Amino acid sequence: MTFTRFIDLSGPGIERLDEDTVAVLPVGAIEQHGPHLPVATDYYMAEAVAEGAARAAGEACDITLLPGLAYTKSDEHAWSAGTLWLSARTLLAVLDDIGRALAVGPVRRLAFLNAHGGNSALLGVALRELRTRHGLRTFLLHASLPADQGGTSPASELGLGVHGGLNETAAMLHLHPDLVEMAQARRSVPEHLTEYEHIGFGKPVSFGWTSDDFGTGNGVIGDPTGATPELGRKLVDAAIATNAAALRECARFRPDRPTTS
Repeated sequence: MTFTRFIDLSGPGIERLDEDTVAVLPVGAIEQHGPHLPVATDYYMAEAVAEGAARAAGEACDITLLPGLAYTKSDEHAWSAGTLWLSARTLLAVLDDIGRALAVGPVRRLAFLNAHGGNSALLGVALRELRTRHGLRTFLLHASLPADQGGTSPASELGLGVHGGLNETAAMLHLHPDLVEMAQARRSVPEHLTEYEHIGFGKPVSFGWTSDDFGTGNGVIGDPTGATPELGRKLVDAAIATNAAALRECARFRPDRPTTS
């Protein structure tokens, strides 16, 4: 059972991988995260969780870590300088090209490890496209799920912390504290959304939004002010452990028949 970095292998080395090797693709984003976090926040999170999970899972199965995708679908932040994004059509084409190229070799399992909520729906579409076009078994894992996609946010954020809030800030204080400017952190929770019974994050009716829709004025949707490195370490370690367990299942997953653990 092994962990490898795909880009460190030779062509013959890649040919020695097999169909049950899981190729893990970190998927992040380059986008505004308010005045206190770097634009690469999601990319750093995807890379850290993917590598940590891949290394841990590699103790029990064969895992190869692909170079991460930094530029993805971030048009909800397109209003801000620093957001470098691809259209949905372009990103789908990129994912298809990566899958097509991967399928030339022996690997038949591809797992996206996503750290940007704006990618989730499109990555879900890509799963089936890559399955039907290139015969890959495909999986979508998350570094964390935002509140608008079934995840949770701290009580202080009223279930509205989806961008640049407590958890993301804490994770960055753990991973890259030199890039966080806590003096610039401000509570930016759109509390007026709690007035709606049916429409909102985690409610029956979802809505299309951009990060400048909420009147916060800084692109943040959450409350980063209580973030600590200790909380960040706990969050990142938990994400790594959860995703390592998921990758071990990806390596043995067979939808057509039972399999042993």
